[in-house]
Amino acid sequence: MDVTGHTSLGGPSDPGPEPRRAASIRDVAQAAGVSYQTVSRVINSHPNVREETRKRVEAAIETLGFRRNATAFALASGVTRSVTVLTSNTTLYGYAATLQGLEEAARAAGYSLGVKLLTPEDDLDRTISSAAADGGGGLMVIGFDRLAASALDRIPENVPCAAVVEAPSHGRTPPRPAVWADDREAARAATAHLLELGHRTVHYVAIPTSVGTRRSEGPRAQGWRAALEAAGITPPEPHGGKGWDARVGYDEGRELARDPEVTAILCGNDDLALGVLRALHHAGRPVPGDVSVIGFDDAPHAEFVTPSLTTVRMDFQGLGRDAFALLRGRLENGYRPPAPTFAGTALILRESAGPTDA
Repeated sequence: MDVTGHTSLGGPSDPGPEPRRAASIRDVAQAAGVSYQTVSRVINSHPNVREETRKRVEAAIETLGFRRNATAFALASGVTRSVTVLTSNTTLYGYAATLQGLEEAARAAGYSLGVKLLTPEDDLDRTISSAAADGGGGLMVIGFDRLAASALDRIPENVPCAAVVEAPSHGRTPPRPAVWADDREAARAATAHLLELGHRTVHYVAIPTSVGTRRSEGPRAQGWRAALEAAGITPPEPHGGKGWDARVGYDEGRELARDPEVTAILCGNDDLALGVLRALHHAGRPVPGDVSVIGFDDAPHAEFVTPSLTTVRMDFQGLGRDAFALLRGRLENGYRPPAPTFAGTALILRESAGPTDA
């Protein structure tokens, strides 16, 4: 018995519509009313194209959903356009969404994208050398953690490179071209929101930081601390910093739930918040009636847990796209990367945070 297909009674099965043919460069040329050579010049950011023509071609590309085939380009031009991404994780939401933005930008520009997963057991210098050889076009680093940040520091100067990183400390800049979101300010605003709701203080469950020692504070912790100190409140000892997942959040949430003075918790990401919500539920402490919880990142599940999670939205895909533009500027003569266009951060108000009577 076929339990995966569909059958049609009284006649042959309908084969359905023919699959849609992918748009070609000549389709774009016809739609824009230009030669295919002009389309090629637009795709390759050639400077000798009138702005009006460029916009018309770009509109046709968008309408037709045209994507240049990186393999065909390499065979035709003799130039290998490939980039290797160094990252320690591909499953956590922030990493995965950043990788998606990188892949979208690379594919639109005619580059192939490879991924090399970093592990603590790696010989970083050997891994970087191998990745640079594989990705003849350069390296991208998703530097949200200490391991990837360390790899970024060790990439040779002669290897084209760009990165997505945590917001650097004031007065410091990353060692290579990089983009980041102001999650320090976003954490400050989220903490201030909880204080405005009447909570006397806000506890923090931290993600691991990309710099310094285990006790070092990342930008989200710094923003949380700044908001409390600006309100004249001594920050309580932060929790967490041991991992990124819901299990860590659950363990820290159980400890916080035992303290009746805890009425507001900011979590370093939404996975930690998910674990905290479960721990509070098991402890019989309703959210937001007894404790308010705010997450960070606006992962896909945040809107659909119960209660739905108030969180900080991060445009990781935008960061990935803009980071690729930085690297492309290093790889292609005459290509000038546009100014960053990612949407930044926003506090998304849902059900898990509310006022307190304490």
